[in-house]
Amino acid sequence: MFAGAYTALVTPFKKDGKLDLPRLRELVEFQIAEGIDGLVPVGTTGESPTLDYEEHIQVVAETVAAARGRVPVIAGTGSNSTQEAIELTRRARDVGATATLQVTPYYNKPTQAGLLAHFSAVADLGLPVMLYNVPGRTACEISVKTVAQLARHPMIVAIKEAGGSVERVARIREACRIEVLSGDDALTLPMMEAGAIGVVSVASNIIPRAVRDLVRAAGEHRWDEARALHERWTPVFKDLFIVTNPQPVKAALAMAGRIEEVLRLPLVPISPASRERLAATLRTLEVL
Repeated sequence: MFAGAYTALVTPFKKDGKLDLPRLRELVEFQIAEGIDGLVPVGTTGESPTLDYEEHIQVVAETVAAARGRVPVIAGTGSNSTQEAIELTRRARDVGATATLQVTPYYNKPTQAGLLAHFSAVADLGLPVMLYNVPGRTACEISVKTVAQLARHPMIVAIKEAGGSVERVARIREACRIEVLSGDDALTLPMMEAGAIGVVSVASNIIPRAVRDLVRAAGEHRWDEARALHERWTPVFKDLFIVTNPQPVKAALAMAGRIEEVLRLPLVPISPASRERLAATLRTLEVL
């Protein structure tokens, strides 16, 4: 269902900090024109923690409207509150989202039994669920055993793996039938070699065609081509995480003239030194 390259979309803001919906629509058009396989608004890269409830749904609705059915839209509607995750998911479903990305509940650190109950309750709404394992941001990991239990639910169909472990991809594949996507651009190739079927990408905000080409080459077992693309674009993958995402990718998009470089506190623009390093990489690879 989710094979391919999906862009974890940034949320563009105007200089006054309000949503920049015209720029969002332009980003969607750019992504689709470049051949991306799908869009993931209001995830980590979309600054979901600092969007209010109505803004959150507005971004999903605008992305769905701009995509016009040409690519799937997987709405980030996770929360550390199960009730809030259910309500956000219900509203995303109602505005036409294809599926939901459900991050591991953060801060309250539920047990594995709690994770099983949480994700199952969201999936019971009937919208396909992509789990999102990102222990570096949530201090909580979905165990492989729990993933296998969740995979028995007919609406829990995929997992975004952002824990930095290629070995975990193989273990999940052995334990159950669930689609695995990389949540880390730099690990897309090794994760696909281990059985993943794509990526939810930060880098594809700025280089969508390159990420799509890498994923397609790997998906078709054209490994030499995939490795060459991986090696070419690894400097971008690394520099987009020189500091916390989405600060560098918003800087890159601003350099390309696609958005204003506006983030919501506590995130701030990257330092001059980081900006120069990122710009040099993008110039070297002819992105700018």
